[in-house]
Amino acid sequence: MKKTWLITGCSSGLGQHLAQAVAARGDQLVATARNVEALQALAQQYPDTVRVCALDVTQPEEAKAAVALAIEVFGGLDVLVNNAGYGLFGAIEEGTPDEYRPMFDVNVFGLIEVTRAALPELRRRRGGRIVNLSSTAGIAGAAGSGYYGASKFAVEGLSEALDLEVRPLGLRVIIVEPGPFRTAFLGRSIAVARRRISDYDQTAGQRRVYRDSNNGKQPGDPAKAVDVMLRAVDSEAPPLHLPLGPVAYGIADRKLVAIREDIDAWRRVAIATDFG
Repeated sequence: MKKTWLITGCSSGLGQHLAQAVAARGDQLVATARNVEALQALAQQYPDTVRVCALDVTQPEEAKAAVALAIEVFGGLDVLVNNAGYGLFGAIEEGTPDEYRPMFDVNVFGLIEVTRAALPELRRRRGGRIVNLSSTAGIAGAAGSGYYGASKFAVEGLSEALDLEVRPLGLRVIIVEPGPFRTAFLGRSIAVARRRISDYDQTAGQRRVYRDSNNGKQPGDPAKAVDVMLRAVDSEAPPLHLPLGPVAYGIADRKLVAIREDIDAWRRVAIATDFG
């Protein structure tokens, strides 16, 4: 059966690849971006099943308009993909409010507003999916991407709570946690803190080096990532957490081991904290 999708951030990266795959398989799609010029070719290729809509996720009224378009043109909404977002590299001390607050507005508060706009229709239809793009930065913190990681940790916590709220209504949440895939993410989608403190060159500073030396060389194939995402959306039992790629699985496995080691090492002392 055809599904109706609304995907944010379709002008580049995994969002662009996913939008193309969704349209190619015959599903109906509202493809959104702040600048829709990059989406016109897709709409022209699939005039009956694709609509484009300008959407700045930080503007709640624009989010409502995008959902309304899906309902008006296609009769409803089955899958929401919150893909829009960007990163900020730099040490915690190096970042400034004018650099990290706008990122949180997009990555966290924008995701919230689009989700809130879509939920009434998703609840009405039942059986839908909400796909929230996180990152390996949402699995484990890394020096030099603390602010970005904090925004993705927020996405993870919000998504886990949302899944508990909507699962009894027939909806499921999927948190996609990609490793490095060969998109423009390390280029156009990463900001770098203006201030640089030499004391952090061997820790947070290495994240800047990684950005400069790995853009366009990431090992992951975006087409294969999108194929896994589509399979998860179509599944009757989709995962809540979906790491993508061997790097992501390595980070997740190491994080689980580290958590278990901390818990076990301090269990006897830390649980002896009740009255009596």
